[in-house]
Amino acid sequence: MPPDPPSTINVILFLAADPSDLARLRIGEESREIQEKLRLARLRDHFDVEVRLSVRPADVSQSLLDLAPRFVHFSGHGAQNGAICFETRTGEALPIAPAALSALFAQFAGAVECVVLNACFSAVQAEAIAAAIPYVIGMRSEVGDRAAIAFSVGFYQAIGAGRPVEDAFRLGVVQIQLEGLPEALTPVL
Repeated sequence: MPPDPPSTINVILFLAADPSDLARLRIGEESREIQEKLRLARLRDHFDVEVRLSVRPADVSQSLLDLAPRFVHFSGHGAQNGAICFETRTGEALPIAPAALSALFAQFAGAVECVVLNACFSAVQAEAIAAAIPYVIGMRSEVGDRAAIAFSVGFYQAIGAGRPVEDAFRLGVVQIQLEGLPEALTPVL
C-alpha cells in the first residue's frame, strides 16, 4: 500500500546555470521533463516546481529564503575538484567550492530534505552538503545530458508518486539503465 499523500505543498526549487564559456547543456529539456513528470504524477497537487535560470550565488540564497523548498535540484556544470559552476553577472562560469555551498545549506538544515546536484563530479560537493541535509545526490564522474535527464525523470516520477528519496534515487538509476546509457553507476546518494 502506498504511503499517505503529503498534506502540504512540497516546493521543488530547480536551479540551473549554463555559463556561456562552457559547453551548452540541455537544461530546458531537463526542467520540462521534471515538470511534466510531476504534472502527470498521482500526487501532482502536492508539488510546486519553481525554476531559477542563470543562477548566481545570491540567487540561490534568496530562493532558499523566499521559497523554503523541500527539494533543491541543481542542473549545470561541475569541475573535477568538486566545485559546481554558477554564473557571474556577465554569464561566465563561477566555480563554487564544496565548503561554501555546504555552509549555505547548513543554514537551511531542517527545512531542505533533499538536494540533487545533477552536474559532473558533484559527489564531492554532495558529501560536504550531507553534513547538514538528510539526502544529497551527486555524480561521481562525468555525466552526459541524456543520463542526467533520464535520472531526473525516474527520480521525480517516484517523488511524485509519494515514494521515499531512497526509492526515487534507485528509480532514477534504473531509468538511466532503461535508456541504455553507460552512466548508471555515476549517481551517488
